[in-house]
Amino acid sequence: MPLADPRVSTKFISSSYYYSMPVRPIYKSYEVYRPDREPSGYMDQLKRKEPQVIFDSSKLKSEADWTKAGEMVFDAPIEFVADGTLYSEIRGMNWFVKNGVPVTREGVMPFMRWVVREKGKVELGILACAHCHTRVMPDGSVIKGAQGNFPDDRTFGYEQQIEEAKSKNRDATLKEFRDFIRRSYGAPWIKDDASARADRMSISELASVMQAITPGSCARQGTSPFYPAAIPDLIGVKDRLYLDSTGLGRQRSIGDLMRYAAVNQGADELSQYDQFRPVGELPAAKTQSRYSDEQLYALSLYIYSLKPPDNPNKLTALAQEGYVVFMTEACDACHTPPLYTNNMLLPVAGFKVDPQTSDVLNIPINTDPNLTLNTRRGTGYYKVPSLKGLWYRGPFEHNGSVATLEDWFDPRRLRDDYVPTGFRGYGVKARAVKGHEFGLSLTVEERRALIEFLKTL
Repeated sequence: MPLADPRVSTKFISSSYYYSMPVRPIYKSYEVYRPDREPSGYMDQLKRKEPQVIFDSSKLKSEADWTKAGEMVFDAPIEFVADGTLYSEIRGMNWFVKNGVPVTREGVMPFMRWVVREKGKVELGILACAHCHTRVMPDGSVIKGAQGNFPDDRTFGYEQQIEEAKSKNRDATLKEFRDFIRRSYGAPWIKDDASARADRMSISELASVMQAITPGSCARQGTSPFYPAAIPDLIGVKDRLYLDSTGLGRQRSIGDLMRYAAVNQGADELSQYDQFRPVGELPAAKTQSRYSDEQLYALSLYIYSLKPPDNPNKLTALAQEGYVVFMTEACDACHTPPLYTNNMLLPVAGFKVDPQTSDVLNIPINTDPNLTLNTRRGTGYYKVPSLKGLWYRGPFEHNGSVATLEDWFDPRRLRDDYVPTGFRGYGVKARAVKGHEFGLSLTVEERRALIEFLKTL
């Protein structure tokens, strides 16, 4: 989709540059345990492991083979850490306890993996698809592909504070942090974008900005630590016509999902936005890395195959009353069964709709426009989200401002003295969560019934 500012024309890297980038090998990886749950001698065992490349497209014969191989790609880290703050912190309990990092029943932290690319050297693998799209439930079970709940930004801010404390050159450390902000979130055509704000802030302040982002939301590249996005649920994404909260990516076929994955796992920072390129000067292709087309195809097949877990919420008499409320209030106009979305785009206040853009439902919802107007993922629209799987998801809204459905249907959230139960923002004590006033005028009984129904989807 075009960006909200018509002066900015996004130009992706050329196919010749892309295919000159080396392909990422998919190495066998191993579970990361919380230190108090790690088996005795585990790291010594990993050091004795031989490196194994486990993705081999020549051995994939059936769609089931390709789909299974796609799970390997989904789990495969794309960056590797062999030392430094994160590596040392993850070997101690403070990192887990102070950041509230969830683990499974077995004590596994499923968002990262240990990787052996060289015998005797165990690296921490990060930034796999699973890094953001894995959810640990309260009972310690795991839902792969769901809206993740790893406190990514919180841990990053925590690590930056440690870096500052031990730094012998704080100016250099601050410059490195600001360079990260520019590369990840810079959008200089926007007045007072994340980079401009970062240039007025200290390391401690910037770390606190990151720590203010709640699990389930993420300042992913192209958004902003001031305007993060709720992490999307990938279960059922095959039926979505638009990707991202802002509808940035169209999905007309599996090829579009493949391209989307390629862009979002490294290529977007190489893109050019008018005169601005996040990485600065385009680096030599050989210094970058990419997925192969075979890896992307397998990954996309796996994502398309994802199924929701068994829903413990049954269609009780109260939930059936909620269905009546849902239909009476015409919620189905936007959240149309059976997908519970009409797959359309909603423009935000102040955005001039392009008459050439299809799938636009020009109904004002008056929600906070910052993510879609003031970031480089902004299109001027928010897509109508699906309501399926609400029972295992959260926080809600495009930036995750509210933690539960009960909070979403609380009329008090429209007040300026409301304290958001999800993402609040750095230095913010209270703020209204405006927009989408549908359902706020229901009676207490109607609201309870509607929520009961929504949890069965």
